[in-house]
Amino acid sequence: MFSKTADPTSPPTRPTNAAPTNAARSVLSADLRVVGEITSTGTIEVLGEIDGTVSAHGLIVGGEGRVTGSVAAETVEVKGRLEGKVTTGAFTLRAAAQVNADVTYTTVVIESGAQVEGRYSVTKT
Repeated sequence: MFSKTADPTSPPTRPTNAAPTNAARSVLSADLRVVGEITSTGTIEVLGEIDGTVSAHGLIVGGEGRVTGSVAAETVEVKGRLEGKVTTGAFTLRAAAQVNADVTYTTVVIESGAQVEGRYSVTKT
Protein backbone atom coordinates (compact mmCIF):
# COMPACT_ATOMS: atom_id res chain seq x y z
CA MET A 1 0.00 0.00 0.00
CA PHE A 2 2.81 2.42 0.91
CA SER A 3 6.22 2.53 -0.63
CA LYS A 4 9.42 4.50 -0.42
CA THR A 5 11.28 6.05 -3.29
CA ALA A 6 14.82 4.86 -3.83
CA ASP A 7 16.17 8.39 -3.25
CA PRO A 8 14.45 10.29 -0.40
CA THR A 9 15.74 13.61 -1.81
CA SER A 10 14.12 13.10 -5.22
CA PRO A 11 10.96 15.12 -5.97
CA PRO A 12 7.61 13.34 -5.82
CA THR A 13 6.33 11.94 -9.08
CA ARG A 14 3.18 13.28 -10.68
CA PRO A 15 0.26 10.80 -10.75
CA THR A 16 -0.51 9.54 -14.26
CA ASN A 17 -4.21 10.39 -13.95
CA ALA A 18 -3.59 14.05 -13.02
CA ALA A 19 -5.17 16.72 -15.19
CA PRO A 20 -2.89 18.44 -17.69
CA THR A 21 -1.65 21.88 -16.69
CA ASN A 22 -3.77 23.61 -19.34
CA ALA A 23 -6.91 22.21 -17.68
CA ALA A 24 -6.30 24.18 -14.48
CA ARG A 25 -9.08 26.20 -12.88
CA SER A 26 -8.42 29.63 -11.43
CA VAL A 27 -11.01 30.88 -8.94
CA LEU A 28 -11.50 34.60 -8.38
CA SER A 29 -12.95 34.84 -4.89
CA ALA A 30 -16.16 36.71 -3.97
CA ASP A 31 -14.18 39.48 -2.24
CA LEU A 32 -12.04 40.13 -5.34
CA ARG A 33 -12.64 42.82 -7.97
CA VAL A 34 -10.40 42.85 -11.05
CA VAL A 35 -10.20 45.77 -13.48
CA GLY A 36 -8.22 45.09 -16.66
CA GLU A 37 -7.27 42.10 -18.77
CA ILE A 38 -7.24 38.44 -17.68
CA THR A 39 -5.77 35.67 -19.84
CA SER A 40 -5.65 31.96 -19.02
CA THR A 41 -5.12 28.68 -20.87
CA GLY A 42 -7.41 26.99 -18.35
CA THR A 43 -10.82 27.82 -16.88
CA ILE A 44 -11.56 30.93 -14.86
CA GLU A 45 -14.33 30.79 -12.25
CA VAL A 46 -15.56 34.24 -11.21
CA LEU A 47 -17.21 34.54 -7.81
CA GLY A 48 -16.34 38.23 -7.51
CA GLU A 49 -16.26 40.93 -10.21
CA ILE A 50 -14.34 41.51 -13.43
CA ASP A 51 -14.47 44.75 -15.39
CA GLY A 52 -12.43 44.35 -18.55
CA THR A 53 -11.33 41.69 -21.01
CA VAL A 54 -11.30 37.94 -20.34
CA SER A 55 -9.57 35.46 -22.63
CA ALA A 56 -9.53 31.84 -21.46
CA HIS A 57 -10.28 28.27 -22.44
CA GLY A 58 -13.34 28.37 -20.20
CA LEU A 59 -15.24 30.92 -18.12
CA ILE A 60 -17.69 30.20 -15.32
CA VAL A 61 -19.54 33.13 -13.78
CA GLY A 62 -20.73 31.99 -10.34
CA GLY A 63 -24.12 32.83 -8.84
CA GLU A 64 -22.80 35.99 -7.14
CA GLY A 65 -20.22 36.68 -9.86
CA ARG A 66 -20.31 39.58 -12.32
CA VAL A 67 -18.39 40.11 -15.55
CA THR A 68 -18.59 43.35 -17.51
CA GLY A 69 -16.61 43.68 -20.72
CA SER A 70 -15.38 41.47 -23.52
CA VAL A 71 -15.13 37.67 -23.22
CA ALA A 72 -13.46 35.20 -25.58
CA ALA A 73 -13.57 31.58 -24.38
CA GLU A 74 -14.19 28.12 -25.79
CA THR A 75 -16.91 27.53 -23.16
CA VAL A 76 -18.89 30.06 -21.11
CA GLU A 77 -21.30 29.14 -18.31
CA VAL A 78 -23.24 31.91 -16.56
CA LYS A 79 -25.00 31.58 -13.22
CA GLY A 80 -24.60 35.25 -12.22
CA ARG A 81 -24.38 38.46 -14.29
CA LEU A 82 -22.66 39.05 -17.62
CA GLU A 83 -22.69 42.27 -19.63
CA GLY A 84 -20.78 43.13 -22.77
CA LYS A 85 -19.57 41.12 -25.75
CA VAL A 86 -19.02 37.34 -25.82
CA THR A 87 -17.39 35.10 -28.41
CA THR A 88 -17.62 31.41 -27.53
CA GLY A 89 -18.11 27.90 -28.81
CA ALA A 90 -20.54 26.70 -26.13
CA PHE A 91 -22.68 29.21 -24.23
CA THR A 92 -24.70 27.98 -21.23
CA LEU A 93 -27.08 30.17 -19.24
CA ARG A 94 -28.27 28.69 -15.96
CA ALA A 95 -31.66 29.55 -14.44
CA ALA A 96 -30.32 32.41 -12.27
CA ALA A 97 -28.28 34.01 -15.10
CA GLN A 98 -28.74 37.66 -16.02
CA VAL A 99 -27.14 38.39 -19.38
CA ASN A 100 -27.13 41.60 -21.40
CA ALA A 101 -24.64 40.97 -24.18
CA ASP A 102 -23.90 40.59 -27.86
CA VAL A 103 -23.04 36.91 -28.13
CA THR A 104 -21.47 34.95 -30.98
CA TYR A 105 -21.69 31.21 -30.31
CA THR A 106 -21.65 27.75 -31.88
CA THR A 107 -24.07 26.10 -29.40
CA VAL A 108 -26.30 27.65 -26.75
CA VAL A 109 -28.26 26.27 -23.77
CA ILE A 110 -30.68 28.55 -21.93
CA GLU A 111 -32.37 27.22 -18.81
CA SER A 112 -35.85 28.33 -17.85
CA GLY A 113 -35.68 31.43 -15.66
CA ALA A 114 -32.55 32.94 -17.21
CA GLN A 115 -32.87 36.63 -18.05
CA VAL A 116 -31.51 37.25 -21.53
CA GLU A 117 -31.12 40.48 -23.46
CA GLY A 118 -28.91 41.40 -26.39
CA ARG A 119 -28.04 40.09 -29.82
CA TYR A 120 -27.24 36.39 -30.32
CA SER A 121 -25.53 35.18 -33.50
CA VAL A 122 -24.49 31.69 -34.56
CA THR A 123 -20.86 31.39 -35.70
CA LYS A 124 -20.73 31.00 -39.46
CA THR A 125 -18.65 28.00 -40.50
